[in-house]
Amino acid sequence: MEKVVRVGISLDPGLLTRFDDLIKGEGYTNRSEAIRDLIRRRLAERDVEEGNSEVVGTITMIYDHHSGDVTDRLLHLQHHHLDVITVSSHLHVDERLCMEAVLVRGRYGEVRALFNEIKSLKGVLKADLSVTPLSLRI
Repeated sequence: MEKVVRVGISLDPGLLTRFDDLIKGEGYTNRSEAIRDLIRRRLAERDVEEGNSEVVGTITMIYDHHSGDVTDRLLHLQHHHLDVITVSSHLHVDERLCMEAVLVRGRYGEVRALFNEIKSLKGVLKADLSVTPLSLRI
């Protein structure tokens, strides 16, 4: 483990009280670990915002499989992006609706481009992207 450097910060009493309530509610045992976690998360977010960070995550979508050729187009996209997609899981929600969860890994720009293609397909009613940058390991 790397040597830890001690630093000090100054906070308004009200802000400190709110922070202590937050970290208690989230299960942190001390302020230092909570602050380290906040810093790691913000640095990782910035890496993603810059667009070239290596990420893992999920693309989830709900679609109407009776809507045109949406099922075929989704399959085509998935086969076209084998370098990014690691796993796909399918759920029959009801007679018309399907949910697909796709696990992805790659550069954020590539993952985001795939997500944009999926969400713009006619018949896709909702799509969400959730990513975690691998730089979070700092």
